[in-house]
Amino acid sequence: MSRLIAPAVADAPEAAQPLFEQIRKAAGKLPNAYALIGALSPASLKLMLDGDAVLAKGTLSRADIEALRVAVSARNGCDYCVAAHSLIGKMAGLKPDELRQLRAGESVEDAKRRSLVDFAQDLVASSGTVAAERVQAVLDAGWTSAQIVEAMLAISLISFTNLVNRVNDTPIDFPIPA
Repeated sequence: MSRLIAPAVADAPEAAQPLFEQIRKAAGKLPNAYALIGALSPASLKLMLDGDAVLAKGTLSRADIEALRVAVSARNGCDYCVAAHSLIGKMAGLKPDELRQLRAGESVEDAKRRSLVDFAQDLVASSGTVAAERVQAVLDAGWTSAQIVEAMLAISLISFTNLVNRVNDTPIDFPIPA
């Protein structure tokens, strides 16, 4: 049940309406999380969409981005984003076993992807300066410094929606993963 009080989509600020239409065209629907964020803060929704556009132009694959989103969402306890990004991850090419492992916080088979996901989970679970050895391990696995920055952008964006959904208890409008 929603906790944050937001206007209905039809009554959302005018600045949100083109963003909602953009999402509907891309996703075929307006997910509850985006509806809430846009209705309360069109600028925040625009920043999220702009961030996603930056990631799409980067060097991380869609599957790698979705692996990060599922793993971080699971670590953060956001059932909404776990459900949404499990579905999107499947469409991006992640296998059912890998999605299950990501949701459970287990190591994935692909060693390179595992290094990035493990880094992300460590990053969101810790505070302070990250040890040089931890960063070097990701570089040694074959990721570039630019890809680490892109991964941190993906982590930042999903962490925001994780927070929104955890505070709001946003009703899940995606299939619940098994």
